[in-house]
Amino acid sequence: MSHDLVIRGGSVVDGTGAAARTADIAIDGGLITAIGKVEARGLREIDADGLLVTPGFVDLHTHLDAQIGWDPDLTPVSWHGVTTALLGNCGLTFAPCKPADRPLLAAMMETVEDIPREAILSGLPWTWEDYGGYLDALDGIRPGINVAGLIGHCAVRYAVMGDRSFADQATPEELDQMCAIVAEAMDRGAIGFSTNRYEPHKAPDGRSIPGTFADVSELVAIARTVGARGGLMQAVGASPEVLQAIGDSGARVLFSWGVGTQKGAGRGSADFLDKMIGERDMTAIIQVRGTGFMFGLQSHLPFRGETWSRIRRLDLAGRLEAIRDPATREALTTEGRRTDDWKDLSTIYDLGSGDSPDHGQEVEQNLRRTMEATGKSFVEIFLDRALETDGKALFNLRMFCQDLDELGDLISNRNILPSLGDAGAHVSQIMDADWSTFVMSYWVRDRGLYSVEEGVRRITSAPARVLGLSDRGVLAAGKRADINVIDLEQLSSLQPQIVNDFPGGAPRYIQRARGYRATVVNGCVNIENDQHTGDRAGEVLRRVH
Repeated sequence: MSHDLVIRGGSVVDGTGAAARTADIAIDGGLITAIGKVEARGLREIDADGLLVTPGFVDLHTHLDAQIGWDPDLTPVSWHGVTTALLGNCGLTFAPCKPADRPLLAAMMETVEDIPREAILSGLPWTWEDYGGYLDALDGIRPGINVAGLIGHCAVRYAVMGDRSFADQATPEELDQMCAIVAEAMDRGAIGFSTNRYEPHKAPDGRSIPGTFADVSELVAIARTVGARGGLMQAVGASPEVLQAIGDSGARVLFSWGVGTQKGAGRGSADFLDKMIGERDMTAIIQVRGTGFMFGLQSHLPFRGETWSRIRRLDLAGRLEAIRDPATREALTTEGRRTDDWKDLSTIYDLGSGDSPDHGQEVEQNLRRTMEATGKSFVEIFLDRALETDGKALFNLRMFCQDLDELGDLISNRNILPSLGDAGAHVSQIMDADWSTFVMSYWVRDRGLYSVEEGVRRITSAPARVLGLSDRGVLAAGKRADINVIDLEQLSSLQPQIVNDFPGGAPRYIQRARGYRATVVNGCVNIENDQHTGDRAGEVLRRVH
């Protein structure tokens, strides 16, 4: 007898928090069939001696709903050990959708999540009107990793209320229709519902997106529908009172959280979560490092002036040629000094020149400190770093999670998970889709905030439970074979870079990884030595009735 695949001799961390053990894993028909000493050979074998073997990572917050249409490999998350990704967050989905409404839903995704509408309209098949049809279309795409979906409040409200959905309250009849649409979507496979109450998230005409001002009673009614089907309610921008009301309605609740910079903010925020959540089934998620806006010569140019406007129109090679000219550089420096009006340079960090970006800098290691130490202006440092790195140098503006010490105090709490990579969204502004690699390399290996076992649990079985997945997130016989084989000592994220591979040539950041010896999805090797194999064995994970 032989097995389809055997992973031999690795340090198996099963995702439950249990201690690591050396074992083999046998896989047949996409399932784990044995863990321990496996005598029979595999048709294919992976030597995991000296390597870490974990469940595949589960990404709770992506906006890959559009990108999956033209990038079924779902990069960058598939480079970073993610084997299951949740779509449909923040109230924004492409279903339900009448054909005439496609431009509006695409435009709302563009204005809120920085995904070009033309790429959305041209890159998806648009063969559906209801949410079940959208999931059917994803089946036809054959994704490289597993995806699960939430149905979004914006699309549901607009389908029922039309233009009134932006500001008016629903009538009882309209609310009944919304609940019916959500129920049907879940019966067709959606794992829940997402809503967005963050007022700055705007439609193209400047109005806050549908659902922002919906009465709490509307969310409670939908939550009861979702809860009756064992589903998940995801919310962004909701107050603690609204989150508690949703949580009291029978559904699991997933929401985004933050942390301040003042001393003790992390522990204070953790204590608040404990009190707010109590015994409710509610889970917070947060970014894993300082983030907000990333820029450099290859992407956004932070200065203004005639010369800057001229080189802004050039590609990277043209920009490099321009700044190497002494006269052009002098003009750029003069203009940059005049327009250096960034409000707080103490929140900007140079990501360094190494193979990996330096996101682990202490809060005081900022650009303001570099300026004081060198006597140079922001524009001079920017141009120097661009020349030193052939234009690859990047700077990171920490709008969120500025202090890693405070963040660490918060993400130690039992009610919050490291996550919020936002893959597929804000693609030319941030690159946090490597969040799982950062958790394992920084918070586990370098910082020791989590043990290996606890760090793995937090990004495997814990988020799988939130999604209601009982067959993934744990390495055990009978579970689906979503598995990572990792060289933890070598594990790292490589420097982000801008590519123009969206439909129409729109730019986005990508970021590769080092240290993933293999990523297995449903028993097939998806990543080998940090590269895609060409196999795509992902599935659309539908709610089990």
